[in-house]
Amino acid sequence: MAPLLAALAVAIPITSTLAAAPAIAADTASHLEANTLEIVASGTAHRFTVEIADEPAQRQKGLMYRQQLAPDAGMLFDFGEPQQIAMWMKNTYIPLDMLFIAGDGTIRNIAENTVPFSLDAIASRGPVRFVLEVPGGTAARLGLKAGDKVRHPLIGAE
Repeated sequence: MAPLLAALAVAIPITSTLAAAPAIAADTASHLEANTLEIVASGTAHRFTVEIADEPAQRQKGLMYRQQLAPDAGMLFDFGEPQQIAMWMKNTYIPLDMLFIAGDGTIRNIAENTVPFSLDAIASRGPVRFVLEVPGGTAARLGLKAGDKVRHPLIGAE
């Protein structure tokens, strides 16, 4: 069991958001590059300002310690290649929706309203390249579902 936990500690990008723009969060000193991402659901494009976590240390910290996140903000985790992903909510103060996204931008599955501070693994259903974390309740509010498409310069750039 210990090797599994050790593997999870490495593979689980701890969910949280780092602020790169005032709209994301003003309560943190850590900043990552931020840019625009769109989710197309039922023919409507929903725009978000997202920070990019594409380095191991960035993915590990994620949105930890954030105490707020704007409704149109999030963090896009890029794992470089499709793989089974597991996340957790260690040191994450706010509930999040986690969208597990294939390399072509298709949402594979969504974990809604994840529990702050939980150490339970939240896994993708199959290999994905990206995980998008947005404020808890966003998926329900916008009617997001598996099969919807995400557009961003990194997505589809295999």
